[in-house]
Amino acid sequence: MMTNLFSVFDPSANFNMPLNWISSFLIIMFIMPVYWLIPSKFSSSVKLVLNKLHSEFKTLLGSTSHQGSTFIFIALFIFIIMNNFLGLFPYIFTASSHLTLTLTLAFPLWLTFMLFGWINNTNHMFAHMVPQSTPSALMPFMVLIESISNVIRPITLSVRLMANMVAGHLLMTLLGNQTAVASNIILVSLIITQILLLTLESAVAIIQSYVFAVLTTLYSSEITSH
Repeated sequence: MMTNLFSVFDPSANFNMPLNWISSFLIIMFIMPVYWLIPSKFSSSVKLVLNKLHSEFKTLLGSTSHQGSTFIFIALFIFIIMNNFLGLFPYIFTASSHLTLTLTLAFPLWLTFMLFGWINNTNHMFAHMVPQSTPSALMPFMVLIESISNVIRPITLSVRLMANMVAGHLLMTLLGNQTAVASNIILVSLIITQILLLTLESAVAIIQSYVFAVLTTLYSSEITSH
C-alpha cells in the first residue's frame, strides 16, 4: 500500500528514460510566448509582480548589493512556482517534490555564497560566528552552533520545499483513492474536500516558492552586508 502511495512521486517513466523530468522545462512554453504576443492584462499582472519582487529583494539585499543581483532570485522564484503549479495538474510530474531538484537548487547557491564570503569578507564571516554581547564562556559553543546552522541551511531549504509539496499531494492521493468505493454522499464530500485541498495547495505553491527565494536572498545579504 505504501509503495503504491508513494509511487505518484516516482520519477521513472516508460522506455527506461526519466521522461517525467521534462515537466521542469514546460515553463518555456509559458514564458516564451510573452515575447511575441500582444500585451494583455495577464502579462501586465506578471510584470507588476516581478517589479514588486525586484523592489523587495533589492531591499533585502541592501545598498551594497550589485546592480541586477535580484534577477537570479526572481528567476529562482519563477522556476519553483511554475514547477509547483504544474505538479497540480493531472499526469504532470511534480519535480519540486524531490530532493534531486530542491537540493540541486539550494546547495550550489549556498556554496557560492559561502565561498564568496570567506574569500572576500573573511573578517565579516568570522564576526558572524559570535553575536554581539556574547559572554566569553559561551563563545566556543556559539561558534559551533553558528557553524552547524550555516552547514544545514541548504538541507533545510530543500527539505522544507519538498516536504510541503509531498504532504499536500499525498493527502490528495489518499482522498482520491477513496472515491472508487465511496457512496454518493461521501463522494460529494470528497469532491468538496479535494477542491478545498487544491485551493490550499495552490496557496502553498506560491508561499513555498516565495519563502525559498526570500530565504536565499537573506542568506546572500548576510554575506554581502558589512
